[in-house]
Amino acid sequence: MRKRSLVIVATIVLVLALATMVLAADPFVGTWKLNVAKSKATDPSAMPQSETFKAEALDNGQKTTVDGLDANGKTYHFEFSIKYDGKDYPVTGYPLADTFAQKKIDANTLELVAKKAGKEVERWRFIVSKDGKTETSTGKGMTEKGKAYNGTFVYDKQ
Repeated sequence: MRKRSLVIVATIVLVLALATMVLAADPFVGTWKLNVAKSKATDPSAMPQSETFKAEALDNGQKTTVDGLDANGKTYHFEFSIKYDGKDYPVTGYPLADTFAQKKIDANTLELVAKKAGKEVERWRFIVSKDGKTETSTGKGMTEKGKAYNGTFVYDKQ
């Protein structure tokens, strides 16, 4: 009986260790800070003065919390929990969209589509560098005044 209990405990420990490794292997997980000097937007009002986001691992997805200071010095905060399955998930605190859909293109690339009332309003591609230290987001978005812009935002892992 003791040997059987030991085998069960060892199996549980191994499964938990493997699950932890798989979740930790997601290169998007972590805290990221916007590198303003390396970032650009075709509309200056779309360029934050600062932004930090924290992505936490979920089963085949992430929980993300974003805090920043916009071009006018106004603070903002939004968050969402999402899977990498391309389905719409609610976002709270983001005035331009009510859902995000995200899918993994490959191990280091995600695509995110933001929708308002079911209509696509933004599309972004996120790529984490091979060394895992930089995340670059490129795509098209909307300003709070509804003006479309293109942007490239570079984030450094903290």
